[in-house]
Amino acid sequence: MQSLRLNALHDLLASPRSTEVDPSRKITGFFAENVFDLKKAREFLSDEAYKSLVSSIKNQTKIDRKMGDQIASALKSWAETKNVTHYTHWFQPLTGATAEKHDSFFTLKGDGTALEEFDGAALIQQEPDASSFPSGGIRATFEARGYTAWDPSSPPFIVEIGNGRTLCIPTIFVSYTGESLDAKTPLLKSAVALEKAAVDVCQYFDKNITSVKPTLGWEQEYFVVDATLASARPDLIMTGRTVFGHAPAKGQQLEDHYFGAIPERVYAFMRDFEDESYKLGVPLKTRHNEVAPSQFECAPIFEEVNLAVDHNILLMDVMTRVAKRHNLIVLLHEKPFAQINGSGKHNNWSMATNTGVNLLGPGKTPKTNLMFLAFFVNTIKAVHDHADLLRASIASAGNDHRLGANEAPPAIISIFIGKYLTDVLNEVEKRVGDNFDEQDEAMLKLDIHKSIPELMLDNTDRNRTSPFAFTGNKFEFRAVGSSANCAAPMTVLNTIMCDALTQFKTDVDALIDKGEKKEIALMQVIQKYIVESKKILFEGDGYSEAWAKEAEKRGLPNVKTTPLALDAFVTDGAKKLFENFNIYTKKELEARHEIQLENYIKKLQIEARIIGDLASTYILPPAIKYQNVLIENIKGLKDLGFDGSAYASQMQIAQKISEHIGVIGAKVKEMIEARKEANKESDSREKAIKYCDDVKKYFDEIRYHVDKLELLVDDEYWELPKYRELLFLR
Repeated sequence: MQSLRLNALHDLLASPRSTEVDPSRKITGFFAENVFDLKKAREFLSDEAYKSLVSSIKNQTKIDRKMGDQIASALKSWAETKNVTHYTHWFQPLTGATAEKHDSFFTLKGDGTALEEFDGAALIQQEPDASSFPSGGIRATFEARGYTAWDPSSPPFIVEIGNGRTLCIPTIFVSYTGESLDAKTPLLKSAVALEKAAVDVCQYFDKNITSVKPTLGWEQEYFVVDATLASARPDLIMTGRTVFGHAPAKGQQLEDHYFGAIPERVYAFMRDFEDESYKLGVPLKTRHNEVAPSQFECAPIFEEVNLAVDHNILLMDVMTRVAKRHNLIVLLHEKPFAQINGSGKHNNWSMATNTGVNLLGPGKTPKTNLMFLAFFVNTIKAVHDHADLLRASIASAGNDHRLGANEAPPAIISIFIGKYLTDVLNEVEKRVGDNFDEQDEAMLKLDIHKSIPELMLDNTDRNRTSPFAFTGNKFEFRAVGSSANCAAPMTVLNTIMCDALTQFKTDVDALIDKGEKKEIALMQVIQKYIVESKKILFEGDGYSEAWAKEAEKRGLPNVKTTPLALDAFVTDGAKKLFENFNIYTKKELEARHEIQLENYIKKLQIEARIIGDLASTYILPPAIKYQNVLIENIKGLKDLGFDGSAYASQMQIAQKISEHIGVIGAKVKEMIEARKEANKESDSREKAIKYCDDVKKYFDEIRYHVDKLELLVDDEYWELPKYRELLFLR
């Protein structure tokens, strides 16, 4: 009887895979066709209702119930043109995924008359059961009430699954007592707080600026593997990563996958999920091979941060669903395979004004562009003052595998700004009073060859080892994990920037009140912040041991594990910061800390269990079977009178197999005991630390011996699909 692995390989190699997709149309012809955007709202709404909706989106004003009825009716009318029968409030609870409960438009009146209806009450608010979602102690199990409330700033959309179509209404999710139970609510609050603080500072430079929106452009990395092969790997199915697996002879060392030709089957999948995403208004722009084999990336055009977050988490759902059509599986785990690059989700963040200005765009002369300098230096100051919160915002069990692994930024939060802007800040720091000279153009010109067009060099190079890098007109937060919801790091980044700008205005106004000229007051505070924040700037190799030592000298934290990194959320300083700007209450922060600790514990519990299960049922049995084959061979050779040299190799292999079997069995038992001991701990933080220090340490120890067995056991006996198959066979 063949193993599941060999059957999967047979199916993969014997069955041709369809790479056909529908002929492409122009993207502009169907982009956002399943989105109730303002263009469609204009078509289906009265003038009064349309103005109310626009005002709510642009000015964060509430929509009254009367207008809500009109908008709901228009939404239903539009949805019915798309053959939609059901609607749902689409929200982002603290599970790391999305949630939805579908209701039909169908209803019965008292006399039995069947009707299709959807009113403002159903649009604006619903009451899903909140008891089974993570609350971190905010809600007891018997206290089930929770409310979803419509977020007009993110337009409704229609999801098509098979022949079914559902109208999805983006919402926030809060408890009966008002605490946020989702990722969206604090993100929206942080955007509002940042807008106020940024507008106040912009008023020093341009009175026409009345609105500032944080913007986000994410880059989504992911792996794609054959679904039949993946189904023969219980660890991939249960944890999203391979807990065992020896590195193949060829990995990424030839660097031939990065930006290479996209495999035909994957290309068909990409086109398919892109078309689905375009219909949902996700403005995807880029696709390419990433560094590791079977690793890829896509990225959109920049959007306002709330919409960008919704689109990213929606995209992850779409990719996962569409992959099944192609008999593929998308892996969003930060480190699904050992010894090759893991996956991140770079968050490119900036701020845009209502006048069309990117506040992190240096322009022609950044040294004399005070508005750019003000926002640029305040971002540096914000990261310097709250590096621990940024680190906590990207902490997870999966990301712990990736950070600092010579493929992703280290856990030490630092900022790269490039030589040019470093020189600018150094020169600004040295100036006294209003003595500021004109600076050469920020864009340098370089002639490579007469036949090649003139290249325009950005004012910074790129530093792939920096967790927070300035890349010309935005900051790139590179440390975010691929499976993460961008809302958490963006909420923190918006909030700490709000804090810096608020303090900046206070400091500038104090100097102006003392009689200082506005421009001189601005420059003096900028100079002060440059001096105070210099230690967070680093231009070198973030992977080097020298940097770790230098960072320690500078007093920069290097928190390598999630349980300790999460402590930053519950310090007195963090509670004061988030409460001051109405982002999180103390109770909400403590709840999130508890939820993330529990999530970390549960993920390690699952991994420990799957390691034990696989070792006992997938690894040791074939190893013992093959060992018995070797023993029979050795016995047979002995019986025939051969001397020891004839079966010395067999003896050596059998002995090594026996040694690895013994260590695996012993270490699995020790790991189980360590897990039982950790489970006795009632305090979540201490329990998480025990799982991290006392249980997780066995993962690599057991893996080492399993991976050695993989090289020793006859290929036909080995149960788990190997890396060379998962990564290279499509």
